[in-house]
Amino acid sequence: MAAVLVARQGRELQRYSKNTGGRIVVGCIPYRVRCDGELEVLVITSQKGHGMMFPKGGWEEDESMDEAARREALEEAGVLGDTETVLGFWHYKSRRYVDQTYEGFMFPLRVADELHQWPEMANRKRTWATVQQVMDGCSHWWMREALEKLVARHAMLPSAL
Repeated sequence: MAAVLVARQGRELQRYSKNTGGRIVVGCIPYRVRCDGELEVLVITSQKGHGMMFPKGGWEEDESMDEAARREALEEAGVLGDTETVLGFWHYKSRRYVDQTYEGFMFPLRVADELHQWPEMANRKRTWATVQQVMDGCSHWWMREALEKLVARHAMLPSAL
């Protein structure tokens, strides 16, 4: 019997920022290192099937930040891996709720496994891309900044690759 993975729904457990009143969002940059040492990152489309972004979603009260980052990677991109030290946090305006400012935290996630089936596979496409492709194609400024921090971190620690 195969296990069925289901994405969390609802906002009952959602955390909200004391500073902005908006949601606290946690995401990750799924990555792998090619044989030549270059980083590749996994991007996903929005639920409407377009755009280029990293997995992210609300941080819920019953999980740690890194658990939330890993959950979003599983639900939205169908990947498993280990999170590393947080890259930072950003305040950004919601595109859907224009009067809301969210706090977004991003973690690197070194991908260990890609699943053939995952909860949001019917709504999202996933693609491995180069850093430059993402810098050119991602419209979320704060996600590009997080990617720059990941690239800088790995440039400083070549022995970790």
